[in-house]
Amino acid sequence: MSTSSWLALDGPSPDRQDRISDDVPEKRHLRVGFVALSDAAPLVVAKRLELGHEHGLTLELSREASWAAIRDKLLTGELDAAHSLYGLVYGVQLGIGGPREDMAVLMVLNRNGQAVTVTPSLADALAETGDLREALASLGRKPVFAQTFPTGTHAMFMNYWFAAQGIDPLRDIASIVIPPAHMVAAMEEGGLDGFCCGEPWHAVAQARGLGRTVAVSSDIWPNHPEKVLACRRDFVTRYPKTAQALVRTLLSACRWLDMPGHRAEAAGWLAEPAWVGAPRDLIAARLLGDFGRLFGRHALLPVSFFDGGVVNYPHLSDGMWFVSQYRRWGMVGDDAVVHAAQTAAEVNQTDLFAAAARAEAVPVVSEATGEVLCDGRRWDAASAADLTAYIDGFAIRSR
Repeated sequence: MSTSSWLALDGPSPDRQDRISDDVPEKRHLRVGFVALSDAAPLVVAKRLELGHEHGLTLELSREASWAAIRDKLLTGELDAAHSLYGLVYGVQLGIGGPREDMAVLMVLNRNGQAVTVTPSLADALAETGDLREALASLGRKPVFAQTFPTGTHAMFMNYWFAAQGIDPLRDIASIVIPPAHMVAAMEEGGLDGFCCGEPWHAVAQARGLGRTVAVSSDIWPNHPEKVLACRRDFVTRYPKTAQALVRTLLSACRWLDMPGHRAEAAGWLAEPAWVGAPRDLIAARLLGDFGRLFGRHALLPVSFFDGGVVNYPHLSDGMWFVSQYRRWGMVGDDAVVHAAQTAAEVNQTDLFAAAARAEAVPVVSEATGEVLCDGRRWDAASAADLTAYIDGFAIRSR
């Protein structure tokens, strides 16, 4: 179905238009930040199709160089909202490594879709030995891996992936921060053994012979939460109708991405210099779930944006998982664990999301499903209910 026909079919009925007029946003022009990644697709789709207009919004997208820039501009008010790492929001909320501010997660923008890429020589060693510890030992020095933000998903997933294979990421790995779009250049310069970030930078590194993807993030945590629509909490307080209109707009964009042929169309937009600026074919392949063969197997669970609304609900337990990992690695104290449920309830705007979803006829899937992570440990509601026991169950952790 073409873009124009989809818009025609999905246009608001007169009754729906009356409801929309009752919820005129308090602030109509929004500056929304993003980082050059394929999973910024919902924002780019919303802008290209001007989906915000139906809800009284005009979106101005601002491409930012790094997650630190996203954080800083949210804090100063230069950005109203942003495509953000889930863990960035919780890191700021808890004041880890920088200023503390009350933050809000409005919705989840995607799940899955990240990866770990290593140098070709390290990938060969891993293929030969079948053991990550042995492959890393062949370097004869401490391995250097990059992630994108200290409290972000990539840092936490990479730590988890190493620890699941008996490697202490705090002791055995030199971890550095590099913005996603700079990962390929860093691999080319040398001195970097691997990195974890979003696409399309893994695909670009592999196409240029600089690295090989050896794991995808759904290997680490199937259906994990990834990017969220984030803002400061006072934005929600001051502009509740605007916040709800923004969620409705992005839900429409996520739903659009699930329709046949639309991801391929979006890949062409993302390839433009204003958005991601990488080859369309490389963006499209991994956006469609084609990672090639990873050590003789096909990658499962590609990036998901909607899945009937299952993707987008901001489950409190998702936020609590990040708190558990911050405590595991010594980034917060026990007090953060004690108050994790309260923190998640304050950050994740579940009522606002539910209202926006119902207005868009999107199912509100509020019950989180448990998943078994790469170390064999299960994360579910029971784990979240006894966070201390969950954290204490990790053999490799900060002491």
